[in-house]
Amino acid sequence: QVHLVEFGGGLVQAGGSLRLSCVVSGSIFSVGVLGWYRQAPGKQRELVASITTGGSTNYADSVKGRFTISRDNAKNTGYLQMNSLKPEDTAVYYCTWREYWGQGTQVTVSS
Repeated sequence: QVHLVEFGGGLVQAGGSLRLSCVVSGSIFSVGVLGWYRQAPGKQRELVASITTGGSTNYADSVKGRFTISRDNAKNTGYLQMNSLKPEDTAVYYCTWREYWGQGTQVTVSS
């Protein structure tokens, strides 16, 4: 059975940084697209970033230059490094891998 667990959310001041981690268990992590989505209160869930098996990345315009997605296949873990955080980045962040989803982790950025 596949499980995704996110770590690293929390409260940070504007301009600060957080690193989210997503640990995948129960399957071969090295194959499959890893993605991070977020959902703010009253808004639709949106794709923040994704990374393919080969390492190609894609970012939402709102986070380009501030967020970096990466993966360590040896550790079955994906990451989202978030720098220069803004209050509008406040949301629940979800990790996805193939068709599977994590439970989400709250990121709150105070002004």
